[in-house]
Amino acid sequence: MNTIKVETVLTEAMDTIIEQYLTSLRIEGGLATNTVVAYRRDLRKLMDFLVIKGESRFGDVSKETFQEFLRYLRGQELAASSVARCLAAVRGLYRFLGVENAQPGLLTPLAGSPKQWSRLPKVMSETDVTNLLDLPLQRNSEDLRDASMVELMYATGLRVSELIHLEVSHVNREVGYVLATGKRDKQRIVPLGEKANQMLTDYLNQARPQLLKTRISQALFPTRRGQPFTRQGFWKMLKTRAKRAGISQSISPHMLRHSFATHLLEHGADLRSVQMMLGHVSIATTQIYTHVEHARLKLIHTELFPRKKR
Repeated sequence: MNTIKVETVLTEAMDTIIEQYLTSLRIEGGLATNTVVAYRRDLRKLMDFLVIKGESRFGDVSKETFQEFLRYLRGQELAASSVARCLAAVRGLYRFLGVENAQPGLLTPLAGSPKQWSRLPKVMSETDVTNLLDLPLQRNSEDLRDASMVELMYATGLRVSELIHLEVSHVNREVGYVLATGKRDKQRIVPLGEKANQMLTDYLNQARPQLLKTRISQALFPTRRGQPFTRQGFWKMLKTRAKRAGISQSISPHMLRHSFATHLLEHGADLRSVQMMLGHVSIATTQIYTHVEHARLKLIHTELFPRKKR
C-alpha cells in the first residue's frame, strides 16, 4: 500500500471518530450548529497534523506530539480565542474516547488555554457608524430590509447568527425589545432603541410584504425567495453599504457588535448591563471593552497633553 493510500485509510478512521464525537455533542450536549462546525474544523487540524506525523490512532499520541501540535497552532498566527477553542475541542474528544482516564496527564501540554482576547477587538468610530446607518434609502424593498438589519445589529449588539435567525414573533415593538437566541440556545431580551424600532416598523409595513408577496415565512429578514438571510449574504451586504458610506477601513459584522459595546461604555453604561445585552456568560469576556476604552483614553492623552517629551 503506497503512502497516499495509507494516509487515506488513517484519515477516514479518525474522521469517523470525530463525527461520532460531534454527533454526541449535538444530540446529548445540545451544542449549537456553528460551534459543531468550528469544532469539526479544529479537530481536523489535529487529524491532519497526526497523519503527517504518521500516527494511526488518537490514543497513541504522546505528550511530546501534543507539545508539537501546540507549537504548530501558535505558528499559524491564529487569534488566541481560536486556539483556545481548538484546545477545548481536542480535550473534549479525548474525554469522549476515555483516553485521558486511561493515560493520566496525557493532555497536560494542552492544559493551559492561551490568554483570551490578546488583541483588542476592532471597533468603528461613531462617525463611521453614523455614516453607515444614515445612508440615503434607495427605492427598493431590499435596501430598506438591509438598512433595518444593520440598524438593528448596531442597536442591539446581536451576533450575525442571532440576527439572521430572528423571527417576526421575536420582536415586540410596543415594548421595544428583541428576543435573541445565543450560544447553547440561551435566550436574552435586548432593548431595541427608538431609531431601530421605527425603522423596523417601516420595514415590516412596507418592504417585507413586497419581498414575500404570496409566500409565507417566519423569518424576520427573508430574501425574495422567502428564505432567511445567510451569514455570507449579510457580510457581503455590509461591505457594499460600507463602501457606499465612504468607509475606508474593512469592516465585519462582528465589528458592529464590538462598536455597540464600546460606544455604550464610552457614554456611561455599566459593565454588567452591557454583559447582559451581549449575552456573555462571564463578565470577564465583557471587560475587554474597558481595555478598548482605556486604550482610547491613553491615545487622547498622548495627543493632547501639553507636557510632551522634547
